[in-house]
Amino acid sequence: MPLRRIRPVRRSGELLRRSSVQRAAVARSSTRGQNVTDPKTPSGDAKPASPEPLQGHELSVSLTVKDLERSTAWYRDVLGVTIDRKFEREGRLFAVSLRAGAARLLLGQDNGAKGLDRTKGEGFSMQITTAQDIDAIANRVKAAGTVLETEPADAWGARVFRVRDPDGFLIVISSIRQ
Repeated sequence: MPLRRIRPVRRSGELLRRSSVQRAAVARSSTRGQNVTDPKTPSGDAKPASPEPLQGHELSVSLTVKDLERSTAWYRDVLGVTIDRKFEREGRLFAVSLRAGAARLLLGQDNGAKGLDRTKGEGFSMQITTAQDIDAIANRVKAAGTVLETEPADAWGARVFRVRDPDGFLIVISSIRQ
């Protein structure tokens, strides 16, 4: 972990030390809810502040898969997610909504419009954070015959392993950071 430069700060006669991360957090919290303007634009006019950053509460992922039945079975039987809902059109299954606690995943059947053999999952990964035993989950995945991309290890204050689904999407499963 890189060392952060600590800058002394005086408040009410006491000397405090804050990292750049702490200073940024204080600056953000002191302007929250205010209509702050940047000092001046190059033309000298007052410039409105940037809009408030997106405040997400949940992220759901939608993946297009080659074989919906196979992928659904893999997520259910290997990872242990639950099926939330199945979507059919004209009697044919075209999507399945899955849940892993608060994490949501939608699997959709590839219709072949862009080519059934196109590469999926390159340059993309999903992380599921859980309070469950990471080693036990990894052992369940391996017992089901799936090879892990990485064995469970301690990294960045969490226990983590990586696995690819049948379509090549990388899934990172980690403990909550300590």
